[in-house]
Amino acid sequence: MNKIRKGDQVIVLTGRDKGKRGTVTQRVDEERILVEGVNVVKKHVKPNPMKGTTGGVVEKTLSIHQSNVAIYNPATGKADRVGIKLLSDAEKQSRKTKDNGVRVFKSSGDEIKA
Repeated sequence: MNKIRKGDQVIVLTGRDKGKRGTVTQRVDEERILVEGVNVVKKHVKPNPMKGTTGGVVEKTLSIHQSNVAIYNPATGKADRVGIKLLSDAEKQSRKTKDNGVRVFKSSGDEIKA
């Protein structure tokens, strides 16, 4: 179970975008994620008449390693760590979930709504 998922609010912990907040837009692979407004670079693109693209400078969002971000806890207004609370069989049936656990904030124990 991934601790950081698509749609989560995260805070960047390291790098040139340290302190920025954004939403996870996509998981690139098991370790890297795309965060809206974070790690944006300018890329020079050549024109390609076959594809119908014009040349110029384009802003592009690159991926960031998931260890460099932490989930944002709206109750405290700070970054927080994610824990996984295991569910009993009765809770699994009432929630109708296949997962064995739910994600919780480590500091408060509140469930993460995603």
